[in-house]
Amino acid sequence: MNSKVEKQIGNNIRRLREAAGMTQEILAARLQLRGCDVTRSALAKIEVGQRHLYPDEILLIKEILNAEYDEIFAVQK
Repeated sequence: MNSKVEKQIGNNIRRLREAAGMTQEILAARLQLRGCDVTRSALAKIEVGQRHLYPDEILLIKEILNAEYDEIFAVQK
């Protein structure tokens, strides 16, 4: 995947997380409670585009942050 796209998606997730009033620790804990093994460190890497997202992670992040796919995948051209 294009690193610019990964960075933008990670930034979108960070923005949505902050808008929801959550820390990386809280979001990671909520993901773990739902069976998704994502640490706070892994989430930090996702947010800066250094780690790929898996489909199950995307689904749960969308649900936990009450976000739309368009908000997660919006990429500036």
